[in-house]
Amino acid sequence: MSHAAYVFDAYGTLFDVHAAVRRHAGDVGPDYRLFSEMWRAKQLEYSWTRALMGAYADFWQLTEQALDYTFQRVSGVDPALRSKLLDAYWTLDCYPEVPAVLKALKSRGAHIAILSNGSPAMLASAVKNAALDTVIDDIFSVDALKTYKTAPAVYDLVTTSYRLYPDAVSFQSSNRWDIAGAAKFGFRTVWINRGDMPDEYFDLGPALILPSLESL
Repeated sequence: MSHAAYVFDAYGTLFDVHAAVRRHAGDVGPDYRLFSEMWRAKQLEYSWTRALMGAYADFWQLTEQALDYTFQRVSGVDPALRSKLLDAYWTLDCYPEVPAVLKALKSRGAHIAILSNGSPAMLASAVKNAALDTVIDDIFSVDALKTYKTAPAVYDLVTTSYRLYPDAVSFQSSNRWDIAGAAKFGFRTVWINRGDMPDEYFDLGPALILPSLESL
């Protein structure tokens, strides 16, 4: 089924959030996987709690705060790596299938966009580093609203900008909670279940589940 717009979450969907730690795995040590997973988990937790409190801080600040917390929780990792890990986050690797998939969808005449919790500067850097700036038409950041997903107003950034009904938008995310929020808003949703995780939010299910973007 063709849609007027194909909109993608950024982190975990287009860009590998664990690439930053993986690049420095030798320096981080044997707990590098745990370290990376905890950094990501706290980053997301901070976005949800701040959205509920109405105490917005942009995603880069949350990324820094989550990293500082993780250094305290995972003993044996040298805090001197802080700058290297943060620098690496600005140039995360995209997943290998991403460029070809986006180009194929764009060739159909559809809008190609990102809708992300990331700050505008973070997203612009990741897109440019992955050479996706000629494929992606628009980058929608929650920073315009000073809140985070899964607030309905975040998803409405796309429909308002493109003057579309929600069901004309195909939304892809690797985050099941994000898929739930987008489904509640009315998007056609595709859960990119890269980690083969169990389903949840059964009343807000995706239209399609894929192991990567390749089959989109």
